[in-house]
Amino acid sequence: MNTTDPRPSAITYADSGVDTAAGDRAVELMKEAVAATHGPQVLGGIGAFAGLVDVSALKDYRRPLLASSTDGVGTKIAIARELDIHDTIGRDLVGMVVDDIIVVGAEPLAMTDYIACGKVVPERIADIVRGIAEGCRLAGCALVGGETAEHPGLMAPEDYDVAGAAVGVVEADELLGPDRVRAGDVVIGMDASGLHSNGYSLVRAVVSAAGLSLEEQITDFGRTLGEELLEPTRIYTADLLAVLRDARTVGAIHALSHVTGGGLAANLARVMPRGLAARVDRATWEPGAVFSHVARWGSVPQLDLEGTLNMGIGMVALVGAEQADATLALLTERGLGARVIGEVVPEESLPEPGAPLESVVTGAKGVEGGAVMLAGQHPGWA
Repeated sequence: MNTTDPRPSAITYADSGVDTAAGDRAVELMKEAVAATHGPQVLGGIGAFAGLVDVSALKDYRRPLLASSTDGVGTKIAIARELDIHDTIGRDLVGMVVDDIIVVGAEPLAMTDYIACGKVVPERIADIVRGIAEGCRLAGCALVGGETAEHPGLMAPEDYDVAGAAVGVVEADELLGPDRVRAGDVVIGMDASGLHSNGYSLVRAVVSAAGLSLEEQITDFGRTLGEELLEPTRIYTADLLAVLRDARTVGAIHALSHVTGGGLAANLARVMPRGLAARVDRATWEPGAVFSHVARWGSVPQLDLEGTLNMGIGMVALVGAEQADATLALLTERGLGARVIGEVVPEESLPEPGAPLESVVTGAKGVEGGAVMLAGQHPGWA
């Protein structure tokens, strides 16, 4: 008689690759940073099943509209992982989410995050969340919850991905968008901090093809290539809320466009009404050195570059001409570089593209709206 027990020896959750103790340690390391984003409107503490925010202030709104957004960081994470620097990725995540909310004029109220990883390394998870908390602090938004999920066998131990979601509020009659845009409006471009968090598949392919090291010092950057590529996404929320609320500029902004995937023209076209066009002159700004280097290292055609990267403009405002100077002055006071880069005109007045770099974008990302024309050339670009 065969007495061999066919059953395997006992398998624990830890044996399968999930370390719940490491998850608890990560929470302990991040608690202080998360709590720093909580004001009196946040109820409860870290560890609850759901984050709670007191929204009784909304009773004072005439007709409050909730705005929500969700996003991730994309393949920029590959740079962070290679350099083992993880405290900036969280700020990228916040910028990608809350700056989509401010586009409609909404103030972000609360944010949650989700981190999936192959193995929980408490210090790494805590660094990521500290970055998220810092981004929320810069945006004036509470970080009220999150989840860290360990996926052994599905993701390699060093792999991770992040996503986030936020909710905000705006008065219905203060909602920004295409219906407010008028011919004669001024197009104001606001400086990006760098590449932000889009186009890294192209950038990484260029870096690889050029045989560059992330540790390489680049004179024009004044730092290593890796440090330049990890520069956090600028968070515009607080500066734009200041413009929307300042007595000098109330009503000045008619529409906003967050320049993310697809580049400036495609994202600006999303907030252009039918029959109108934004005519943008490249000669009005010079993209940072990282853009010209990526173009040169990879021999990337300029129009392809512009359809992928922000080219140094991370946010665009369409502003009434009579308040453009006041808007620029206030942004300058707050330390945000901004300038007039174009104007809104009837679409029928656009000339037919003639020069090789003249291009017109319409109907971007499924929006049936107006057009954006890019013309001219950046200073210093051939």
